[in-house]
Amino acid sequence: MLNWILLAIIVGMLGWMGFNYIRVRRAAKVVDNAEFGDMIRQGQLIDLRDPADFRRKHILGARNIPSQQLKTSLGAIRKDKAVLLYENSRGQRVMNAAILLKKQGYSALENPNKGPRINCSFSPNQGRKATPS
Repeated sequence: MLNWILLAIIVGMLGWMGFNYIRVRRAAKVVDNAEFGDMIRQGQLIDLRDPADFRRKHILGARNIPSQQLKTSLGAIRKDKAVLLYENSRGQRVMNAAILLKKQGYSALENPNKGPRINCSFSPNQGRKATPS
């Protein structure tokens, strides 16, 4: 009986992880660091970390909008320019931000490479795409 309970828990966890993976992949496309670096010049760079972490170190030109404030700060993000999101680690912040921005009408691009630890970017749905898909 205990084996069946453990198996059910493991299957449930794998199902949840698969569900989250699919949700993020629907909100994000894979790009490499070079493409993402090119997009920085074309778009808005948003740092999702806390203000204290942002003050310690950030990418030049980045704007700090902590992930907890993203929903209330959508008015500060232009839809006519690409939006690039990053944080120090590949975590829940970028995933949640990607899903939120996808719901708000952005097309998502994700950078899975660890290089500069830039995780996710978005391009506006209007006209041309900021990077190839």
